[in-house]
Amino acid sequence: MRRHELSDQDWQLIEPHTLGQPGTSGGTGRDNRLFVTAVFYRTRTGIPWRDLPARFGNWNTIARRFRRWALAGVWETLFLAVQEPDYEWVLVDSTTVKAHKAAAGQKKARPQPKHSAAVAAASAPKSTP
Repeated sequence: MRRHELSDQDWQLIEPHTLGQPGTSGGTGRDNRLFVTAVFYRTRTGIPWRDLPARFGNWNTIARRFRRWALAGVWETLFLAVQEPDYEWVLVDSTTVKAHKAAAGQKKARPQPKHSAAVAAASAPKSTP
């Protein structure tokens, strides 16, 4: 197996969610596994579509098929199918949550400004000519 190719285990997770399978309506893809491998190869290496190795087929055909799958929502479905759920954010208990010391008591009351000081601050400053 080459470095960027799908393992049999990965392909078993992905295959039911691909388009163009025999027995479904519409056109059938020649080799969905080779196509998905080509897309993953491009994603992992960061190369442009034109630089795909010839073993994957015509780069333009692969690029157009990638776009059709993207518009049909296939890539999102594949992503949701293969990701493992992350329950770490759900598991919160008292052993992992600590509060600051100040969180234990009531907030201190701020002293209210005196009425005369508030009136003096709000009035316009007086100047002598």
